[in-house]
Amino acid sequence: MQQIIDFLRQLQANNNREWFAEHRDEYKAVQARFNTFAEALVGEIAKFDPSVAGLTARDITYRIYRDTRFSKDKTPYKTHMGAFICRGGKKSGYAGYYLQVGVEKNGAHFGDLHWETQNILAPGHYCVEPRVLQVLREDIVHGDGDFDRVVREVPDAGFSLLTTGSLKRNPKGFDKDAPWSEYLRLKFFCLGMAVDDAFFLAPQLPERVAALFQTAKPFLDYINRAIDYVREGGE
Repeated sequence: MQQIIDFLRQLQANNNREWFAEHRDEYKAVQARFNTFAEALVGEIAKFDPSVAGLTARDITYRIYRDTRFSKDKTPYKTHMGAFICRGGKKSGYAGYYLQVGVEKNGAHFGDLHWETQNILAPGHYCVEPRVLQVLREDIVHGDGDFDRVVREVPDAGFSLLTTGSLKRNPKGFDKDAPWSEYLRLKFFCLGMAVDDAFFLAPQLPERVAALFQTAKPFLDYINRAIDYVREGGE
């Protein structure tokens, strides 16, 4: 992982197409290392979540090229590498396990979400479809505290529920005094944990990351249950 971090630091200092072209072979070597790690992580997660078994790096990793069309930041390359491991792969629409390694103290953004570091673990779903969001909120109101219990069991591993971007008041259709209003106002159903470079450099990384992600599985199951319900035509 040190080779990946070193390359990303160089890329941050030389984020232009000319430098990248000169170091393309180095990037390919770094990409191969990250892909190997990502697939090893899939194998570890599949031990407690068989729905992800068999996913390849192509299914779960992202291009390093930035989409600059609608951004004021025109630098052409990301200064992080990430993997999103979920049932059906990154484009399936299911909640899953996200890991990202990048340049420290440069900030990571997920919509309105922001971390000071680019080194993060973030299981969950940060782009929930409106119908799924409605079902989740109904489940929370009528679930007799089930979701609250799921959330409260996770922090022991170091994850926190991300509340950035939450609504200022309860969404339409929910009473202002509805139970668990702090959860009803969520727009993203995501947990987060920031880590430092040392975390990624310690031995047995796939096993350690998977052990942390395992604590978040009940949280993901809760979200994916709502997704399945909607996709199966639930009303």
